[in-house]
Amino acid sequence: MSGAPRTMTTTTDTTAPSTTDFTPGPLDRTAPFYVAGHRGLVGSAIWRKLEAEGFTNLIGRSSTELDLKDREAVFAFFAEAKPRYVVLAAAKVGGILANNTYPVDFLSENLRIQVNVLDAALEHGVERVLFLGSSCIYPKLAPQPLKEEYLLTGHLEPTNDAYAIAKIAGILQIQAVRRQYGLPWISAMPTNLYGPGDNFSPTGSHVLPAMIRRYEEARLNGDASVTNWGTGSPLREFLHVDDMADACLHLLEHYDGAEHVNVGTGTDVSIKELASIVAEAVGYKGTIEWDTTKPDGTPRKLMDVTKLADAGWRARIGLEEGIRDTVAWYREHQDEIRG
Repeated sequence: MSGAPRTMTTTTDTTAPSTTDFTPGPLDRTAPFYVAGHRGLVGSAIWRKLEAEGFTNLIGRSSTELDLKDREAVFAFFAEAKPRYVVLAAAKVGGILANNTYPVDFLSENLRIQVNVLDAALEHGVERVLFLGSSCIYPKLAPQPLKEEYLLTGHLEPTNDAYAIAKIAGILQIQAVRRQYGLPWISAMPTNLYGPGDNFSPTGSHVLPAMIRRYEEARLNGDASVTNWGTGSPLREFLHVDDMADACLHLLEHYDGAEHVNVGTGTDVSIKELASIVAEAVGYKGTIEWDTTKPDGTPRKLMDVTKLADAGWRARIGLEEGIRDTVAWYREHQDEIRG
């Protein structure tokens, strides 16, 4: 597009849509449904779920087709596509190393993506929006398990505070839209996700896919040992991305509230336990070592999933089963995976 930059007027536009009597229920399977980030780990799983559930008007754009950091392009896309529903799963994501090394990138890029998509959705009257965040929004030393009410009650984990601040801003923007315009938009905060379509980069991935790649390469190379970061003592919760996709549709059809909803299993394992599970799944027989000079990150991040359970949803895929499934996918797609 060309011409002068678009001027946003939604903050004072009295004609903006308003919904005060919304009742959750089945979504229209024929309505335009935009999945932002439909080729990523979460977005692709949501896309698969929606297809399986009979949605026939799904809309997706790759980052080369639509740069969500380009405000003018995003508004033009919404004007053309006119989605009725939106799931905002697009984000710049990474593990401890990436977040700690590039905090400016994680803060700036995620803020721009969120603000552009949510502002455009508001201006074009999107009925239902689901914003997806991360469990890293909670204070580093918050009580466990993490309840939704603990948001903004303490200091964040320094290694990923920039990303967390961006996601917190997204939650607040959803709440602000509800308060100012009455639209039934919602937010969900998933725990650590894994599964088909993950990022297996040795420097930019999260702990579980990074381990799968590391142990598989060690098995193929016949390495006697594998070294992991930290002490292995932190506790982490892991949710298969197909379960996450199922939870997203469930929330869109059953939940309407200003407070974000935790999405997880409600159980966790130590990183040492995780390493053993991954080693077994890939068939690695060597020893496991730990580089204690590297950071552990947050000691524990277990989600309280009471609100989600009250909405009628629980995870179904066990960790061992999910990791075996992910290992199989990784081996099948090694030539095309990211990283």
